[in-house]
Amino acid sequence: MSGEKAGSRIQIKNRRATFDYELVETFTAGMVLTGTEIKSVRLGKASLTDTYCVVERREVWVKNMYIAEYFYGTYNNHPTRRDRKLLLNRKEIRKIESAAKNSGFTIVPVRLFINDRGLAKVVIAIARGKKEYDKRTSLRERDDRREMDRAFKK
Repeated sequence: MSGEKAGSRIQIKNRRATFDYELVETFTAGMVLTGTEIKSVRLGKASLTDTYCVVERREVWVKNMYIAEYFYGTYNNHPTRRDRKLLLNRKEIRKIESAAKNSGFTIVPVRLFINDRGLAKVVIAIARGKKEYDKRTSLRERDDRREMDRAFKK
């Protein structure tokens, strides 16, 4: 592969997260995956839509993440929407747990990627839900920014 690591181009994003939530703080976590799951992720066969995280017994779990079954997987194939454990240190887990207990905050996966060493990582964020008028404001700002970029290019 022409000097480039195979996994560096895999970037699976949760576009709804930035639209529906105001991201307060982000963390990068490793994931516990089986063999067929990591192979599917490396092929880009994953999705973060309708995915969320919970803290149970001092462990952070990602729920409802879709990773397609590996095409060449036999009876060893994984269930597509199982709960997957995230790997964070104690300090980060405590911070996430205290934020999740506060009313109005949730933990949302924002991006799934393969790092330089070929490991699957997920960026999670402590997020506050946006109101309807906040969503309209962010849409208006994005459109204004796009118009300004067009004006400068001419």
